[in-house]
Amino acid sequence: QVQLVESGGALVQAGGSLRLSCAASGLTFSSYGMAWFRQARGNEREFVATISYNGDTIWYSDSVRGRFTISRINAQNTVYLQMNSLRLEDTAVYYCAADKQRYGAVVKMPTIKDYEYEYWGQGTQVTVSS
Repeated sequence: QVQLVESGGALVQAGGSLRLSCAASGLTFSSYGMAWFRQARGNEREFVATISYNGDTIWYSDSVRGRFTISRINAQNTVYLQMNSLRLEDTAVYYCAADKQRYGAVVKMPTIKDYEYEYWGQGTQVTVSS
């Protein structure tokens, strides 16, 4: 079965940094676009960042652009989210998600829509304190 396992969530002071990791198994990782979403308490799940199957295309939400960096190492089946200059409003459960982009010779465009993603991790808590 497919598993996505997030790690790296923690309590951190405003202005600090964290790096989240998502380890994937049970799928052909190099065929999947990967993304990070987050859900703050009482709020809807929102898009954070996505990276295409080969790392060539990267999109960020306006709220994190310039502060967060998404990356992947396909040989390790791992996607990362480097978070710098953290703010109180970054507090949320962060979820890793996978969207199949390669179907033989056909390549699908990346997406920021959560309902397009096929597999999800359980989430990791990030709490930013003042």
